[in-house]
Amino acid sequence: MSYPLTLGALAFFLAVIWGPPLIRLLRSQQMGKRIRIEGPAAHQAKAGTPTMGGVLIIAAVVVINVGLNLANLLGFTLIGESVLVPVVAMLSFGLLGMLDDIAGIRRRRGDAQGMLARSKFPAQVLLATLLAVAMFWRLDLHSIALPTVPRRIDIDGWWLPIAIFIITGSANAVNLTDGLDGLAGSIAAICFAAYGGIAYLQGQVWLAAFCFTTVGATFAFLWFNAYPAQLFMGDAGSMALGATLGVVALMTGQWLLLPIIGFPFVLEALSVILQVASAKLSRRFLGRDIRPFKMSPLHHHFELLGWSEPQVTQRFFLVGLLSGMLGIALALL
Repeated sequence: MSYPLTLGALAFFLAVIWGPPLIRLLRSQQMGKRIRIEGPAAHQAKAGTPTMGGVLIIAAVVVINVGLNLANLLGFTLIGESVLVPVVAMLSFGLLGMLDDIAGIRRRRGDAQGMLARSKFPAQVLLATLLAVAMFWRLDLHSIALPTVPRRIDIDGWWLPIAIFIITGSANAVNLTDGLDGLAGSIAAICFAAYGGIAYLQGQVWLAAFCFTTVGATFAFLWFNAYPAQLFMGDAGSMALGATLGVVALMTGQWLLLPIIGFPFVLEALSVILQVASAKLSRRFLGRDIRPFKMSPLHHHFELLGWSEPQVTQRFFLVGLLSGMLGIALALL
């Protein structure tokens, strides 16, 4: 376990060094975050804060993992391919997120939207499909692990649509959670640490190393994203971390535990689904707008209830920590 943990520390120090130059570069290029008009009023003060900070995480993770596994990657051994899949997931979804961030910054409307959903979602599904096919055919992944069941259950071709759903859903869930200083990054770090421990217990040392490298790089980002944030993750970071988390969960076979380990992400995504569905159905059948939350995603609801931003972040972090502990415990059954 010393190897993955050492890489995590290395990733932290490398990324922390790159942080200040990246912030200066983003400011010079006027890559400042635009804030939704309909969001909490207190968030308007965040306008102009440099975004696309996910590049900090991606760069450290890719450089370390590709550098240390170069021989395996060039030889296309099983170890090389197993590391290559999450690296490609992080790069591809990170690039898509960067395009989304740039589109949001350059839009003239005051809605802070990036790419339109009709463009972004098909791109996410396409990338998720390519990753799922690569894992299915090249890594021979098509099973599910169940707590207390010694052997994994082979689900054959059904694994593919499930994998596509997990990768796409995870990318969007983390993206929706990224709305408060330190929130998405801290919970994502817990999730990767949990799956890193699970991968190590399975003997997948290289996957564990990848997970803890991601944890270290995310901690470095949180150094600059702590309240009040100097740098935002942006879609470049949230989509990259979310999709990669889904890939890692699938590679361990313990993807059924992802809703438990990533419980705060699930709550955030469900809050948006319930809010939108309730509003549409109530307007259609009752003639009036009924919504279960003051605002979605869920973290904004608690803000409007009177919780301070640090309180929301810390309490969600605590829930995420307990969820990660429970997930590891179930994986050991």
